[in-house]
Amino acid sequence: MPNQNGKVYGLTILSPIIDDEKATPSHDLQIRNYLAKLPTDERSPFALAPATHLARLVVMDDVIYVGMPACEEHLKSKYLIFESNCDGNLTSYLTGLATSIPQHLDAIWSHCVGYPGAANLQAFLDYMKSCQIETTFFFAAVNDKSVPETLRALQTQHAVADFIANHQGAEPALLQSDFNQLLADLKAMPVQKPGAMAPDRDIKTGGRNE
Repeated sequence: MPNQNGKVYGLTILSPIIDDEKATPSHDLQIRNYLAKLPTDERSPFALAPATHLARLVVMDDVIYVGMPACEEHLKSKYLIFESNCDGNLTSYLTGLATSIPQHLDAIWSHCVGYPGAANLQAFLDYMKSCQIETTFFFAAVNDKSVPETLRALQTQHAVADFIANHQGAEPALLQSDFNQLLADLKAMPVQKPGAMAPDRDIKTGGRNE
């Protein structure tokens, strides 16, 4: 079913960016600069917002002509693309974003045509849904587990991988004892925060605006 894969919802939103020749810097560049400065670890807005498996924000300048037999087409404006895999239904997810990270939403989408702000929840929901396009051929890497369940699985995977690496050639008795301790530690260990296991990476604003 479009937009849905198991328990996970695939959200795709395209919002037209304001084209104002008097804006300095341009609205699309202001979005790029803001996105480039956002943290990508547990301080990320989408780690703070509930129910987000992954999220991506991209500024699209235009579509690319790939040659015949395709037709050459161009966009009438630049677009902000927002893609997210999330738990729950669309309304509850968007409501969670509006209530948990309104300052980030406003800082980004205020550069888009017709954005009403996150403070007016109903207007915000109506706007986002009006910009939504159907997510076809949606594939979720994990489609039957919630965000906390997925984080727990990743945490276990990392711990077991470290255990294997650190116990190469260990005596059976020690291996059994340490493995039992690992199981006890995992059972008592709190689930890590979303984004806590994300790798560090440099982000550039991209394109001719650099």
